[in-house]
Amino acid sequence: MAEEQKWTGKTYGGSKLLGSLIFALRFMDVRLLYLAAAIFVVPVCLCLNASRGIAYRYFRERFNYSPLKAAWKTYINHCLFGQVVIDRFAMYAGKKFKIEIEGYDHFLHLAAQKEGFVQLSSHIGNYELAGYNLVAETKVFNALVFADEKETVMENRNKMFSNTNIRMIGIKPDMSHLFEIDSALVNGEIVSIPADRIFGSQKCIEKMFLGGYAKFPLGPFSVATMRSLDVLAVNVMKTSLKCYKIYVTPLKYDKQAKRSEQINMLSSAYVTELERMLNLYPTQWYNYFEFWS
Repeated sequence: MAEEQKWTGKTYGGSKLLGSLIFALRFMDVRLLYLAAAIFVVPVCLCLNASRGIAYRYFRERFNYSPLKAAWKTYINHCLFGQVVIDRFAMYAGKKFKIEIEGYDHFLHLAAQKEGFVQLSSHIGNYELAGYNLVAETKVFNALVFADEKETVMENRNKMFSNTNIRMIGIKPDMSHLFEIDSALVNGEIVSIPADRIFGSQKCIEKMFLGGYAKFPLGPFSVATMRSLDVLAVNVMKTSLKCYKIYVTPLKYDKQAKRSEQINMLSSAYVTELERMLNLYPTQWYNYFEFWS
């Protein structure tokens, strides 16, 4: 069980392979790669990876799908994950996607204020697109990312962000990234943190989520409540082959309550929003480890 939960945070494939993929996508229609992945890559992954059983149990136990429907949804889930990965590299190659934003006014309102705020993400949909579309002209946007991601991915992220005020904070084993986060918030900047995977510190908070108890990292909620900051949940969901929808949702909590109560209220608001997204897009859940207790 412990082995299934281990996640390296790295994109699969060597630098040469990823570089070749980006080059090919400059000229190739992404739909051709979608088709190739669905026919050749996904079946192999389903045979070899533990993600097959994990996704199947997710559909059976969280959505009560029949065995046949759960198996089909498992295949669709892996196809969509492949499309999300392809889309990421298509963006590096200069491809554009149609983006719709719901709740953009909430982001603009907070971006116009002097105080910093926290943006919580999840491993659903394709959150990286938010960094290319939710940009505040007056605030630096700090995205917490896995520090040991593949060099090709990091290089292309840097290129995409070169003309923006977005910077990346790498998650480090010594937890020094916490000082960078604190400094950014003190300076009135935006900090984006994934709130559905436990990195570094093993401190967590257990919440009822889709009918079962699951552990969420304490850190993101602790960071936000330390200064009683405003918090947004941002999720970027794939709605069709070349379209995405960004959902920006304020997470409300009583800033006058005790710190422990603030953390509990904020984490509950986050989990409620995550449940809402998965009820709308159940096949876009990409946490391939045993998430529930």
